[in-house]
Amino acid sequence: MQVTTKAIVFTALKYGDTSLIVKAFTASDGVKSYLLRGVLSSKKGKLKSAYFQPLTQLEIVANHKNKGSLESIREAKVYYHYQTLYVNMAKNAMALFLAELLGNSIREEEKNEDLFQFLEASLQWLDVHDEIANFHLYFMLSLTRFLGFYPDVYQLDRPYFDLLEGEFVAKETLNPMLRGENIYYFKAFLGTNFDAIHTIKMKKTNRQELLKSLVLYFELHLQGFKKPKSLAVLNEVFNTYV
Repeated sequence: MQVTTKAIVFTALKYGDTSLIVKAFTASDGVKSYLLRGVLSSKKGKLKSAYFQPLTQLEIVANHKNKGSLESIREAKVYYHYQTLYVNMAKNAMALFLAELLGNSIREEEKNEDLFQFLEASLQWLDVHDEIANFHLYFMLSLTRFLGFYPDVYQLDRPYFDLLEGEFVAKETLNPMLRGENIYYFKAFLGTNFDAIHTIKMKKTNRQELLKSLVLYFELHLQGFKKPKSLAVLNEVFNTYV
């Protein structure tokens, strides 16, 4: 079946000498993987390899057989042109991290309009704003709403957060815990929105510690989730430039 749909690129892996395997989240059918034959050698075709950078927002014409095999793309065009995402070093490092995170987290091969709109709007927000040091933390927390393990905020006043159980608790257990300054910042992000994340002032060490805990939170609640390899690069860039 031929479909025309918006799509957000997660990953593009080289296949052979001239082809790419692209994983993307589509508005019409959720996660799809495509084999783009010859796209790295073709200069006159309708598909350009530059279209398939991480998090590029595309409109594609694709053939979806929906048989679990690699699909194909007939045409593609960028429908939202990022102004800063690929040229700002901190944003580019964040984009690589988020693309890897999303590729490891979202697996559903079915339409999820709310999730697509969240990704689309969030990435466009990132592109046009300057104070983005906390973006990935709030983004990850917001994403858990769609993945089914958003923190239980019923007992928000309790001093610890149990990462395994996903709830605030009165006493520490043997489970991984958020505590101290980390729990303070964690609660602050739960009570804010994208336009106010810059008001949460954090030291670089606190930001890294909370990010490490959030990655662990994903590992504990998503079977097969792998810590993004780009995490180290993100931390290094943020230590230097943010």
